[in-house]
Amino acid sequence: MTFKAYLVEDSPMIRDNLVGFLQDVVDAEVVASASTEDEAVTWLHQHRDEWDLAIVDLFLKRGNGLGVINACRNRAPHQKVVVLSNYATADMRDRSAQLGADAFFDKSAELDQLVAYCAAMRPPTH
Repeated sequence: MTFKAYLVEDSPMIRDNLVGFLQDVVDAEVVASASTEDEAVTWLHQHRDEWDLAIVDLFLKRGNGLGVINACRNRAPHQKVVVLSNYATADMRDRSAQLGADAFFDKSAELDQLVAYCAAMRPPTH
């Protein structure tokens, strides 16, 4: 496994698909997941050094992904936060970036870009 991913997604089906995708396509280890803002923020604060990539949906069972992104502001330089949402408006992209998101991907149209982003996180093999 090349990096550790943390998922913040309230849909069990999408979460399961992301776990398989991350393990099979980009060789990542999914270390944990959350379906609410509070659950995600608590996990991130308790496990500060145990993840490399957080993939965050904007709409959650309780709370929202913007609060999760904001809670990641003091992360290590190698830790990346990306948004994966169906609500890919210009305003949401801008707001996510302002709060510290490193990238934003539309669930329905930009999965190839997410793959490329994750692949770029892998260290080169020699």
